Amino acid sequence: MRMGVYLRNFGPVSTPENIAACAQVAESSGLDDLWLSDHIAIPPEESEGSGGRYMEPLATLAFLVGITRRIGIGTAVLIVPYRPALVTAKWIATIQELSNGRLTIGAAVGWMESEFRAAGVDHKRRGAITDETLKLCHECFANDEVESNGHRFIFKPRPRRPKFLIGGAAPHATNRAVSLGDGWIPTEGDPDKLREPIAVLSEQMKQVGKPTPDVIPLTVLPLEDTDAAVARLRGLAEAGVTGVIHAGKYESASEFEAIVDQLLTVRSKAKLD
Repeated sequence: MRMGVYLRNFGPVSTPENIAACAQVAESSGLDDLWLSDHIAIPPEESEGSGGRYMEPLATLAFLVGITRRIGIGTAVLIVPYRPALVTAKWIATIQELSNGRLTIGAAVGWMESEFRAAGVDHKRRGAITDETLKLCHECFANDEVESNGHRFIFKPRPRRPKFLIGGAAPHATNRAVSLGDGWIPTEGDPDKLREPIAVLSEQMKQVGKPTPDVIPLTVLPLEDTDAAVARLRGLAEAGVTGVIHAGKYESASEFEAIVDQLLTVRSKAKLD
């Protein structure tokens, strides 16, 4: 099972120095993946804990590419409708190329209406826009020449396409994963609640000729109780989960390092390496 952690690209801890220090801790630790969140226009009433400070995730991933060599990097999740489709495809391809194939894109439709208003995007069309963008991304990674808005152009670099994991709740997110993705990022850490939708998703993927999906929930493991965390991780594995994104809080690089050590200890004790 892949073990990943949220690298906090938001709030007071998201300074260049802290982001770099945490990334280097993770890089040398044996942790599998670093994941970033996405907000671009937090209203004041929703800013508790972050102060409204959010580093743009694709730009931050590009920063991480320059200071790491091994660890996987990804978004959990990129709010697809906030960004122009072709520009998004180009960002993703560039990061995948520069990282030598270490990128995973968690993608979702988003929910915060005020943020859509600030971005000038129709909240009611967020699902349709997401589908259009993902379709263009797939086309760009499949062809050197692509057509968009009636214009043919060369799409390069064109590295191996990263996996697209769809974020959100079943069945909407899992249906989108079947048609346009490679897996699912649920925001649920209870194995009992994940078992059935994972089984349904796996069967649907099989029916359309796709491999067994990656399922990597965004959750908080109970690291304060090692035995409980081990039991949770084993339960998730039995339910069909292929990785975990631990979204624990920390205020410094040293606190982040302690979380990474705990995560690796829990995985080792769960015997899921």
